Amino acid sequence: MSDPAKVYQAISAVQKDLAAIGIAKDRTAETGGSGKYKFRGIDDVYNALSPLLAKHGLCILPRMLNRQVVERQSSKGNALFYVTVDAEFDLVAAADGSKHTVRTFGEAMDSGDKATNKAMSAAYKYAAFQSFAIPTEGDNDTENQTHEVKPAERKFPSPVTSSMEGETYDAETNARMHKICSSLVDLVNDDLGDTDYAIWELVEPLTNEEKLLLWSLLAKHSKVRAKVKSVSDEMRKKAA
Repeated sequence: MSDPAKVYQAISAVQKDLAAIGIAKDRTAETGGSGKYKFRGIDDVYNALSPLLAKHGLCILPRMLNRQVVERQSSKGNALFYVTVDAEFDLVAAADGSKHTVRTFGEAMDSGDKATNKAMSAAYKYAAFQSFAIPTEGDNDTENQTHEVKPAERKFPSPVTSSMEGETYDAETNARMHKICSSLVDLVNDDLGDTDYAIWELVEPLTNEEKLLLWSLLAKHSKVRAKVKSVSDEMRKKAA
């Protein structure tokens, strides 16, 4: 008969090593506005945890108990799939097969087919954080992306003047460009799928004046600007 202490010895050994190295919040994400926050992603967890699991003979075996999907709408009226998974993870000691099971939930949202993948990654990440008490720097962890879902009315300055052309825009145009700006920031910071077509759909229908305003709103988001320009250039080449 297996000794249940084996699995707890392995968990404790992994926890001890992680306590020494931790997983710092070295990644930076931007919200729809000018705010930023630090986070540690699923790859950071895998990279730190994998060698320690092998070293101490501990396996983590996932099991999804339930999955729920709700379809919502983005600020542009496009579909967003909101997925919640109920997951269990067996922590198994390779030495004798003794195990301990932990249970977590994972939630995620995506406009394509990645919502379930993201939700499973979130469940794994937080199961690891809580099981091994992985130390970090800064405030409590926040996910690396935000989605704008049927937002309440937001108030923006009206009228707005573009710093690029000196043109004045009405409140409705200003609010719409802010929402598109927020959506672009979310898409560019989402590295779990091909977002080029979604970016193109947001930008291409705009008039030249609207693009000028959008470009000025993205002044603090150099990464987003570069991505939008790259996608636009590539799409125009394909259409030529």
